[in-house]
Amino acid sequence: MKGAKALLETLVGAGVDTCFMNPGTSEMHSVAALDDVPALRPVLALFEGVATGAADGYGRMSERPAATLLHLGPGLGNGIANLHNARRGRTPLVNIVGDHATYHKRFDAPLESDIESLASPVSSWYRWCPRPADVAADAAAAVRAALGPPGCVATLVLPADVSWLDVDDDAVAAAAPAELLKGVRRSPVHDDVVRAAASVLSSGEPAALLLGGSAVRRRPLLAASRVAERAGARLLAEPFPARLERGAGLPGVERLAYLGEFAMAQMAGLSHLLLVDARPPVSPFAYPGRPSALVPEGCRVHVLAGESDDAAEALEALAAELGASSDGARLLPPSRPPVPPGPLTPASVAAVIGDLLPENAIVSDESITAGIHLSAATEGAPPHDLLSLTGNSIGQGLPLATGAAVACPDRPVLALEADGSAMYTIQALWTQAREGLDVTTVIYDNGSYAILNMELNRVGAEAGGRRARAMLDLGSPDLRFVRISEGLGVPAVRVETTEELSSAVSRALEEDGPHLVHAVLSRAGI
Repeated sequence: MKGAKALLETLVGAGVDTCFMNPGTSEMHSVAALDDVPALRPVLALFEGVATGAADGYGRMSERPAATLLHLGPGLGNGIANLHNARRGRTPLVNIVGDHATYHKRFDAPLESDIESLASPVSSWYRWCPRPADVAADAAAAVRAALGPPGCVATLVLPADVSWLDVDDDAVAAAAPAELLKGVRRSPVHDDVVRAAASVLSSGEPAALLLGGSAVRRRPLLAASRVAERAGARLLAEPFPARLERGAGLPGVERLAYLGEFAMAQMAGLSHLLLVDARPPVSPFAYPGRPSALVPEGCRVHVLAGESDDAAEALEALAAELGASSDGARLLPPSRPPVPPGPLTPASVAAVIGDLLPENAIVSDESITAGIHLSAATEGAPPHDLLSLTGNSIGQGLPLATGAAVACPDRPVLALEADGSAMYTIQALWTQAREGLDVTTVIYDNGSYAILNMELNRVGAEAGGRRARAMLDLGSPDLRFVRISEGLGVPAVRVETTEELSSAVSRALEEDGPHLVHAVLSRAGI
């Protein structure tokens, strides 16, 4: 068989059944091989950032990697922002990048580039495959690396001639044993570490557990809540979890604020901070006269479980060490917020979402400043998964929802999206329409890059007059999301009141296929 077919068959044999792609000339043999490997689902994206963001959403929800197929260095460059988000979220992702034929590279053709330098900052594993005989083994190694733990972006570069040359069939069969996916196992935490954590929590000094990564799923959350209740400790989570399970019947966990001074206020008075698959909190940016490290002065940081450790097992062992009751977790009761009538504000949009959020929903949240009320409004909603902006590189929300819907076709998906960041990867709507995905997108339209209006003042920039403000304004002309969405194949409606929003979201959730709701916020309410 040809190298391209060997690549695809090896991916399928290793459990990778979906590939999000925007291919070019150097990848045409891989495209042609799709008809010979029907077990691999190809999903076309109109922009590489959609392909990489969708692969991230797929990996977060399926807990196994999707593949991407990108065209040379420039195609990889277009997808890097969402590969960055995937890296920060520790998502398993196999990133396949085509390259010029090995003998053609020395001629420095117009698309020749330094792929390794582009891929390295977002890849924990990288390999350039120069021989057809290595394709299957390298593809299997990429899957193995992507699975971790922790999950990561594994980039495999495949020259065009390696794709079209012959590969020995036996090498493909041997490369990816069927048990590959079952071999992923997180490391157990040593008993001494658990006992030390128990000693800290039993000291009587103010303490908190900071959860991240794998620790914000149902099983570890239940154990963490038992620990917190027994020890009188606080339960915190990182600001941007890759996948947070939340809602009625689950423990409530307080996410640290995005703004450093608010996060410091949340942690004020702590003597101990126990990290559970989390990083010590830092400010997202440097600000004049403000600290970068946010751990309170005098607060000691302890690590219960690292990123490759079994956080659930460690928390359950800690609960047992403390003598915590098996039913001692504090669970959130069901609740729905009241929905005020009238013009849309950030608070009223959140209330509508909290009132209508269906059970087992997946929420991709990139609502930025307009979504500040969302967490409180949905806390008591039916159990759901929240996917957030892990790497803070905007343009993630729509692709992330797309990939989540491919991974979980039986679950409703909501993309809550700011108007500015929506335009980074709006092409994701076309993929949703093409694949018939059940994604309901709500665009929060406040007519500006509101987060940057806030940051203009926070960084201490002087003046910020008319010309500066114009660079943060999204008017003149206004963005017409209904026309954009319909042009990409997704039915859409514009709403200005909570009554209209409730009706539009309800209808979108009831009907099959993707829908978009353009929610225009009252400028008086912003």
